[in-house]
Amino acid sequence: MFPLALYAVSAGVGGYFIWHAVNGERGMKTRVVNKAKIQALGAELGELRLERASLERRVGMLQTASVDRDLLDEEARLSLGRLHKNELVVLLPAPGGN
Repeated sequence: MFPLALYAVSAGVGGYFIWHAVNGERGMKTRVVNKAKIQALGAELGELRLERASLERRVGMLQTASVDRDLLDEEARLSLGRLHKNELVVLLPAPGGN
């Protein structure tokens, strides 16, 4: 009877560790999920870096000693919402949908 109980306990302990090795917090299934999250966040990071570079370029044009007049005019029209009565202005959305 004792050998049978010993086998049952050791099988239970082995099963416990195997289950946690596959399904646990640091198991094999979690590794796959985390790799997918890392790839998605890496793609988002690339998009955000491009957006930041674009914004830094636009801010750089406003901060130099000679301000880009077209950019200044566009920003003024957007923030004030004013036009001359004889003007026709077409404002396109910023790249990236913002």
